[in-house]
Amino acid sequence: MSNSSFVHLRSDSLEARGAVGRRSLKAGLLGAAALLAFGSVISVAPIGAARAEAPVSQPNAPAIGPASFADLVAKVKGAVVAIKVKSLEAGGGEGGEMPEISPDDPLYYFFKRFGEVPGGHQQKRIMMSQGSGFIISADGYVVTNNHVVEHGSEVEVSLDNGKSLPAKVIGTDKRTDLALLKISDGANLPYTEWSSSAPRVGDWVIAVGNPFGLGGTVTAGIVSARGRDIGAGPYDDFLQIDAPVNRGNSGGPLFDSHGGVIGVNTAIYSPSGGSVGIGFAIPTEVAKDVIVALKEKGAVSRGWMGVQIQPVTPEIAESLGLKSTKGALVAQPAKGGPAESAGLKAGDVVVAVDGERIETPRELSRKIAADGPGKTVAITYIRGGSEKDVKLKLGTLPNEKEARADVEGERGGLFGGLGLEVAPLSQVRPGAGEGLFVTNVDPDGAAAQKGLRRGDVILEANGQAVGDRGDLSAAIDAARKEGRRSVLLRVKSAEGTRFLALPVASS
Repeated sequence: MSNSSFVHLRSDSLEARGAVGRRSLKAGLLGAAALLAFGSVISVAPIGAARAEAPVSQPNAPAIGPASFADLVAKVKGAVVAIKVKSLEAGGGEGGEMPEISPDDPLYYFFKRFGEVPGGHQQKRIMMSQGSGFIISADGYVVTNNHVVEHGSEVEVSLDNGKSLPAKVIGTDKRTDLALLKISDGANLPYTEWSSSAPRVGDWVIAVGNPFGLGGTVTAGIVSARGRDIGAGPYDDFLQIDAPVNRGNSGGPLFDSHGGVIGVNTAIYSPSGGSVGIGFAIPTEVAKDVIVALKEKGAVSRGWMGVQIQPVTPEIAESLGLKSTKGALVAQPAKGGPAESAGLKAGDVVVAVDGERIETPRELSRKIAADGPGKTVAITYIRGGSEKDVKLKLGTLPNEKEARADVEGERGGLFGGLGLEVAPLSQVRPGAGEGLFVTNVDPDGAAAQKGLRRGDVILEANGQAVGDRGDLSAAIDAARKEGRRSVLLRVKSAEGTRFLALPVASS
């Protein structure tokens, strides 16, 4: 992959011991990429090229956009705020704690001089970061991104008129990267409202925010795409825009041509850290419900089915004898969870919820989350080539994932042609259960190309538990005899349990 990345749009600075530096930003929202935003100027011109002798403007030529956004900006700008966040962090860098140094050690006075004695009290560094937000009620409720305020000890909001007011965090939601603030003693403040209509690709949009601390900055563009998944989480449904946004634009509003908020600016795709006209905003239809929940409860409660799920690839569909790749494959039901209690098993493919067809794991996640805890839903799934139905009562989505597997092993035998070495898990880690521990993977082999890594544990092959190399060999031989191109493995790794189809060469 290239060096392109998604970057948080929060702007950070460091003030400690008279030194000022930039704080590194996590790619929290986003998988292999990072979150940023940058500005540019959009010129409005007639469509088509004119000859040198032709008039500069032609009355009958269609215009690309409005002659000016000034009236719209005047209408909405007062509701947009700059957010300044202060946080305290222990000094000593990011390399972890150092061993404690005795006062008798000559180095003790060296470290003490700079306020950071290893193992002792360390001087706190003041971290300052900036972002954007917008007021949604006259009494001072403010919407912004979670990553803008999540580590803050003090939050201050600067209004468009230059007045600064303290604010408190009412609630945050990491999964959608949204947060709700309340301005202290807020009254009769200018505010904006959510748009009542969804934008179309090609619609004009206006972004207003606080890039690089330059509050009240306005940029314009269009909606480039809808429903973007940028790897931020299971509920990704971003608007893609080309209105330039920059560091510090995080949490700022994206307006439609009528002045309604259609999104919350969150990220950009950037090869170099600068804007290339690909930005992302959380759409109003997602943000609005989350903000209501944060205001009422301070948190968001989502429905939980209790399964690890993954897409159905063509190879997996062929291995399971499925006619389609639509649906969500159950890789592992959570122990004691709603799905396990209802009888769902690893290898089942969920294809509908309450009669509504499900085509991808993401659709299933969104549907279950939106249904909420306590609701009883009808699940349609495929097992053994037949559709079955079961009802289950949804639980509450836990805040954290289950503990990760952590096993170490020894080298085992090599399966020729697959680039895979395994050993019985019972030998590698007595008492850890049955399975085959992957001790080595050829980086150029078929196993590595399909995602197998050293330390993974193969639990099943073609639906049968495997406890030694013979079990895996038998499953591979059976797949070859049946004319299948791959053997379906259920694998446990640090990220969870999943299925993968490992291609097998013909004998």
